Amino acid sequence: MPYIDLSVPITNGLPVYPGDPEPRVEPVAKYASEGYNDHELRLGTHAGTHVDAPYHMVDHGKTLDQYPVEQFVGRGRYIKVDGAFSLAAVQAAGVQAGDIVIFDTGMARAYGEADYFEKFPHMPEDVARYLVAQKVKMVGADTCSPDAPPFVVHKLLLDGDVLIIENLMNVSELAGKEFTVYALPIKLQVDGAPARVVAEIR
Repeated sequence: MPYIDLSVPITNGLPVYPGDPEPRVEPVAKYASEGYNDHELRLGTHAGTHVDAPYHMVDHGKTLDQYPVEQFVGRGRYIKVDGAFSLAAVQAAGVQAGDIVIFDTGMARAYGEADYFEKFPHMPEDVARYLVAQKVKMVGADTCSPDAPPFVVHKLLLDGDVLIIENLMNVSELAGKEFTVYALPIKLQVDGAPARVVAEIR
């Protein structure tokens, strides 16, 4: 079965949310001199394609390591966002408990530009509440965030035990397909972590 990589590579110069630390990938050993290659990696927990845990914005919320592997794998549901999020579109997508919902806003084309962090569509509260009520596992989008300060939607989703995947790429390739999402973050006892997110087309 074919796989679609929905992740961005971690590199020097990787675009990050304003105020977050810039990633650095630096060699600490080189094959020419030491006989092997090794690198030091420094990055924030929300760099590149990553997963937010409740602890990110919920007081005493769960950290990533408190979730079983099953939380990060599930049936994917693709939803196209035409300009703005629509509750009707989400309801029409047949979202069920345990799903991982992927939103295609088209913002991936602006990745690395100012517009990507300033002009992305914000998820309304009614959509977030519906997704929580449906008991989906995760919500992901090709944006830097589902909302902006004071991050009400972030808090609604995370407090409802719905994890958030940010900075997805290639999501338009999922249109019209049945697929399974694998969004496995690094197992850290913190608020979030980079992840290799892929979709397996069925």
